[in-house]
Amino acid sequence: MTNAHTATPEEPHLLEKKVSGEVLVKGNFLHACRDTVSLPDGTTATREYVIHPGAVVVIPLLDNGDVVLERQFRYPVAQVMTEFPAGKLDAGEDPLLCGQRELQEETGYTADEWAYAGLMHLAVAYSTEIIHVYFARGLSLGERKLDDGEFVDVFTASPEALSGWCRDGTVTDAKTLTCMLWLQNVQSGAWVLDWQAA
Repeated sequence: MTNAHTATPEEPHLLEKKVSGEVLVKGNFLHACRDTVSLPDGTTATREYVIHPGAVVVIPLLDNGDVVLERQFRYPVAQVMTEFPAGKLDAGEDPLLCGQRELQEETGYTADEWAYAGLMHLAVAYSTEIIHVYFARGLSLGERKLDDGEFVDVFTASPEALSGWCRDGTVTDAKTLTCMLWLQNVQSGAWVLDWQAA
């Protein structure tokens, strides 16, 4: 796997190299940057992007086959969105521990077993954000512990219902759409998970 600033030996004609950079905005957890880069043909260009600490999304599977979902208002798009439970990584936090924490805090559920599916780059043109994808099963419902100022509705739905909402545009959240792809392939047996006890 390559990172944002490398290319395979067969791809040097695609590589951009940082010449200089500046931080435009340093927020509480997001930083906006502008770099000058050298392009493969020797010319230069600017690249503006957001540095994000990374996040985790959890696909919680109930024993009856349904999944646990959330409804939450997302200010930048001014909409209440349907999403799988997710949250940002704290500095140095293990992604699995983040997923376990976020699932319990936001939904009240804990899980007996966890499986790491993979990661996704959410917006490669302008963000460093990586989201780690986990499945959780053997769920038990307890008490939620939402953060101050966090308002989230939790509900359950069948994978078939969620698939329909992804198809008809009811669900437009990118991580949830990607998780639906994972869910369908895991359920069909095409993609196999390595389940581990919590």
